[in-house]
Amino acid sequence: MIQQFFQSFNLFSKNEIDHLLTFFKERTLAKNDFFVKENERCKEIAFIRSGIFRSYYTSNEGKDNTYCFRFPNDLMASYSSFISDKPSIENLQAISEATLLVIKKEKIQELVSENPKWSEFLRIIAEQEYLELEKRFFQLQRDNAAQRYAFLIENQPNYIQKIPLQYLAFYLGITQRHLSRIRKEISF
Repeated sequence: MIQQFFQSFNLFSKNEIDHLLTFFKERTLAKNDFFVKENERCKEIAFIRSGIFRSYYTSNEGKDNTYCFRFPNDLMASYSSFISDKPSIENLQAISEATLLVIKKEKIQELVSENPKWSEFLRIIAEQEYLELEKRFFQLQRDNAAQRYAFLIENQPNYIQKIPLQYLAFYLGITQRHLSRIRKEISF
């Protein structure tokens, strides 16, 4: 899976990808374990082999606010913390048992200094993160909750039923009761 992920960018040779993979270490997280916690610095990037993650922040009132999900074959990091070397303002939590392939920031910097293709790769990843953020922003502004739920079903049909209702409802910007009504109306 991870080889295909890097091959999809059409930047790297097989040898370059094989070299990169020597820096990744496998890590298993139990349900509810954290990859990154608020106020910690994010010093790693993970490729999700299995499992589902939620990104959330804690409000001033102490309430969890889920705003993003990550699924297998995604890269994951507290991106702003990773690039700024400042404490994270978000939590990245496993909502199922998960297996990750993790690479340290120092190793990525080493790769960048060895080969300019890695700088190009990081630029592409930054652009993809921006586009994903923009898409989420416009979804919240333009689409209703049923449309946002249908989008999730269309794009992640194997995982949507595994996300706890309270996280999914907050992500969609609705109550759990409203989500239950939508789920009855939309079947897949």
